[in-house]
Amino acid sequence: MKFFKQLISTPWGIALLVSVAAIVWLALSILLYRPFYKRFYDILLSAVAIVVLSPLLLVLTVLGAIKMGGNPIFAQERPGKKEKIFRLIKFRTMTNKRGPDGELLPDSERLTGYGRFLRATSLDELPELFNIFVGQMSIVGPRPLLAQYLPLYNEEQKKRHSVRPGLTGLAQVSGRNAITWEQKFEKDLDYVCRRSLWLDIKILWMTVVKVFRRDGISHAENVTMTPFAGNIEEDEREDVP
Repeated sequence: MKFFKQLISTPWGIALLVSVAAIVWLALSILLYRPFYKRFYDILLSAVAIVVLSPLLLVLTVLGAIKMGGNPIFAQERPGKKEKIFRLIKFRTMTNKRGPDGELLPDSERLTGYGRFLRATSLDELPELFNIFVGQMSIVGPRPLLAQYLPLYNEEQKKRHSVRPGLTGLAQVSGRNAITWEQKFEKDLDYVCRRSLWLDIKILWMTVVKVFRRDGISHAENVTMTPFAGNIEEDEREDVP
């Protein structure tokens, strides 16, 4: 007890205690990252981000309401961990314009200039911080895809739902919408197998670089990724409507 009091009474002693505490915390974060610390950091970082970015979120909400002529929020059901359905929220980037037949117009015609800006800067993804905070998503993980794709996955591809979906992921920093579905699923499964503190830090860093470079925003054939048609051969896929 006397030694501890002497230790905290000197600058070098305090520095030593802080260093030891940091080393212990880092070691625990590495060892217990999957069962505990990943979720802990998700809550902590998403909460901090929501508070810090609240002025920007408010501005984008008001601006989106003006630009989109109404509700600025896009909400859609997506499968999460263990295929549990949740409502993903994003800032709206496309209008609801429909053709004479009452069907929605193609994405390229509904995507506005403001929407392109949001996608290019990934600002449309910011509301997902609330999905992360409540536990429906993680900061890093396979991106949550459409619920209608669930019956189309093979047994290996279904493993992407063994973890929480992410705001960003290995597939996104490896090409985002510019890679094929097969490559995307390979990256998702690779992440599920190798997920760790260091891998998440690497993906977050690569995400920042990608956002500033605006890489892989749009798929070569569309303004968004072409729909997943299931596990069929390439020549058969051409016949899928």
